[in-house]
Formats: sequence, structure tokens, C-alpha cells
Amino acid sequence: TSTERGWLIPTSGNPDYDEALDRLLSQWMRNVSGLSAGMVRPRWQKEQPPLLPVETNWCAFGVIGWSGDDSPAFTRQTDDGSQLWRHETIECMASFYGPAGMVYASRFRDGLSVPQNNAALNALGLSLGDYTGLTPFPELINQQWVRRYDMTVRLRRKVVREYGIKSLVEAPVIFFGD
Repeated sequence: TSTERGWLIPTSGNPDYDEALDRLLSQWMRNVSGLSAGMVRPRWQKEQPPLLPVETNWCAFGVIGWSGDDSPAFTRQTDDGSQLWRHETIECMASFYGPAGMVYASRFRDGLSVPQNNAALNALGLSLGDYTGLTPFPELINQQWVRRYDMTVRLRRKVVREYGIKSLVEAPVIFFGD
């Protein structure tokens, strides 16, 4: 706590990062695009699964940017601690592959604008910032051209961390003078 010397670390848990964030994003992208279970995969995995056949429709995604605002706020001061609030932007690239890649990519893009889909995203602690258009980006895999359509989506979330910063309730003060 702040009543002792040394560094302070959060006393609360963390939001989803790393693999937990990948699972959250995969679930969201699968539900909005309509791709089947297992067909939305993190782009970078510890153990890379084999490539899917050319005739399979699927999506690879990955977090390519992650920033926090430059002005975190300390709020909710109590006797036990204080909360730090910061807003993060998570930039995610999605690549849709397969013979119907354009169908799934455009379905995902259009689904981003549906209020009910955004409400479900908000329930996961995220909100839609903005997104780019679709970019055709065919890829040569195993001597075969595979259809690929890329887009970038920026999501935002509020991160709240609690720190043991005690409130100042009394301080020894001596007044001088008349």
C-alpha cells in the first residue's frame, strides 16, 4: 500500500489479454461472420495448426496494435485504495480465406453495424471504435491461389485497476505566525 515504501502493483485482477483475448475475439468474429466453430483462428499460435484446404472458408485474425490513452484517471478514492481508469484501443486484423471469403468478410463488415451485435460486444467489455474497408489480397499457398480479404477493426475498452493508494485523512501540520 502507499503507507509503505516501494512500488505499487494493482490489487485487482487483469482484463483479458493474450490467449484469453484471442478466445474472446474469436468468439465475437465467428458469431458476427457466421463462420462455423473452429473456422476463426488466431493468426499467431504457439503450435501452428495445419493449413486448411483451399475450398474451406475460414478466418485468421491477430492483434496488430494496442494502445492506451495518455491520460489515465484516478477515481473512486476510498480509505483502502484508488482506481486507475484507462481506455485501450485494440487493433485487430482479420483475413477471410476461401471460395466464399468475400461473402464472410462482407457479412462480418456489415454485422459490425448491427446494434444487437454491438450490444453483445459491449457485454464482453468491448466497444467498436471503427473499421477499414475490405482489401482483396489473394495469397499463393502450396502453388494455388487462395482468395483472401483483409480488414482492420479497432475496438475500445475501459481498463480499471485498483491500487492500494490510501486517502490522506490527517497530516501533522504546524502553523507559524500570528
